[in-house]
Amino acid sequence: MKNKILTGLFGFFIVILIITFSIGLPIYIRPFYYAQIDSLGIEEYSGADRDTIIEAYDEVLDYLTLPGREFGAGEFSYTEEGKSHFVDCKVLFDLNLYAFIISFVGATALIILNKRGVFEMWRPFGMNIAFSSGAYALGGFALIGGIVAIDFDKAFTVFHSMFFPGKDNWLFDWNKDQVIRILPQDFFMNCAILIFISIIALCLSCIIFSIISQARRSRA
Repeated sequence: MKNKILTGLFGFFIVILIITFSIGLPIYIRPFYYAQIDSLGIEEYSGADRDTIIEAYDEVLDYLTLPGREFGAGEFSYTEEGKSHFVDCKVLFDLNLYAFIISFVGATALIILNKRGVFEMWRPFGMNIAFSSGAYALGGFALIGGIVAIDFDKAFTVFHSMFFPGKDNWLFDWNKDQVIRILPQDFFMNCAILIFISIIALCLSCIIFSIISQARRSRA
């Protein structure tokens, strides 16, 4: 018997997996940052050499992504106010990771239950649920991506206002919070581009997979 609730939950897990996986790319793939040190002129921007920049970046990312680490920024200074922003960021990074793990485990469990005949997936519009998930997510993020592309500076400010409400600790002091010198805004723009490219690619993959699956189902 087709189960719309479990099918909808599976579709929701797919969307969350697409989003959290994509967000994780610029976070966990550190060479993405290393490759931009020269192109973004971070050595000139920060006044430090490449090795010092990488050491500082790695220390910041270790704190943000690994448990039990103390915050540090290599040879770059920071204020307690600046540090507090990274504490806030760690909460979001952890939430993204937890959401990915929960969605992955949930989606895997539902696939296993479906394969074992515990329930049958509902096929909205006669298509695999991955089609609807990919299509809705693609439409939504294409719209968001378009808005961000029009005015990234404004989108950057709105993003911080939404995820860090009532706080202004993300407005670093160039002289006191020297760690911000290794994190120019252009880097965050490139992170956003990578995330949106990944989301679009994964959504299109879901849609294409569903179309191919339906074609094979029709021929069977």
